[in-house]
Amino acid sequence: MSSFEEFSARDARLIMLKGLAREVDGALNETLLTALLRTFGHNRSRDYVRTQIRKLEELGAVTTTEAGTVLIAAITRAGIDHVERRSVIEGIDRPSPGA
Repeated sequence: MSSFEEFSARDARLIMLKGLAREVDGALNETLLTALLRTFGHNRSRDYVRTQIRKLEELGAVTTTEAGTVLIAAITRAGIDHVERRSVIEGIDRPSPGA
């Protein structure tokens, strides 16, 4: 993976985590996460989003469930701590102060 691709993936993961953290139940499906990423300039495929959700799961930032063919991500305590700048998860951009 090129350095730009890695930079882009790390940014996408942070955007997804922040979106999950804003939800009352801390969960969104892959379709909504795809739309969220588009809002921030990441025009990516469903497969890309699923790959990033799986990476977030591997890093301990989310848990996943499947509803039929749709993947649902739910933020974990570790993911919340990262978004709120209480800890750092390598592989995910760090949030800006006050963001």
